[in-house]
Amino acid sequence: MTTATDINNPYGAVLLIAAAGVFTADVTVLRHLSPEVPFALIIFARSLSQLVIVALWIAVQNPVLYRSARWPRLVLRGVTSLVCWWLYYASFQTLELGLASTLTFTSSLFVVAMAPFVLGERIGAKRGVTTIVGFAGVLIASGVSGFTVETGVLLGLGSAFAAALLIFQNRVLARSEHTATIMFWIGLVATVGTLPGAVTGWTALTLHDALLLLVAGTLGTVGMLFTVEAYRFGEVSALATFPYVRILFALAVGYFLFDEIASWREILGAAIIVICGLAAHEYRRGPKRLSREPL
Repeated sequence: MTTATDINNPYGAVLLIAAAGVFTADVTVLRHLSPEVPFALIIFARSLSQLVIVALWIAVQNPVLYRSARWPRLVLRGVTSLVCWWLYYASFQTLELGLASTLTFTSSLFVVAMAPFVLGERIGAKRGVTTIVGFAGVLIASGVSGFTVETGVLLGLGSAFAAALLIFQNRVLARSEHTATIMFWIGLVATVGTLPGAVTGWTALTLHDALLLLVAGTLGTVGMLFTVEAYRFGEVSALATFPYVRILFALAVGYFLFDEIASWREILGAAIIVICGLAAHEYRRGPKRLSREPL
């Protein structure tokens, strides 16, 4: 059953800005981990944190949301999320915060590029051109020289591609599944999927590293919840610009905490990606009320 929720774009914008700050804090915290902490353990901690937080949330609100007759689709969604997280965190460990954050926004360009093949949508000349120019911005920002591409850039683009696949999966699942159910199954599948690697690569954690993993996992989950709630109350077209605030947060944190100074190529490429991402977005006049499925 669904209920109507009044549109509140300012509230949605505040939530998206908060999510941008939380996601930036998430990857910043992980940069302070000891080098000895295995990467598989980082992803496991992130997955387990989401599983526990959402499981407790559902237990308090409505336990029936643990179950779904469409669990195979939810498992596939969880596997895609696991791949996306793996590539995402790997790119942030390899690249400067500003560039890594910039690459995450290429997911919108991948969505436009794939829409004709996945959904049969016609993108039109304008969106086609802006998508091509947007990927040119990626080349500029990443400093590609000839046929040499940095590994971290490939990881970031792979994460963005996986994120684009998640958008298509969400369109299907959102028709029948509650957000809490989707997030629970993502956490469950990702936790099970990363458990073998976490066990085989297990290393004794210091209290400092254990706390950092706990904080980062909680931040990642909270950021996702903020994002979901933002689009419950705000229109997609009205909120389209606000996620890009994350680039500014990343550049500021990189400069003040890690002495990372963005090059002119990174700044120019980021500007091109943002502009093309917005131009490729199809603005439509939304309804006066949004459908909301309560917990």
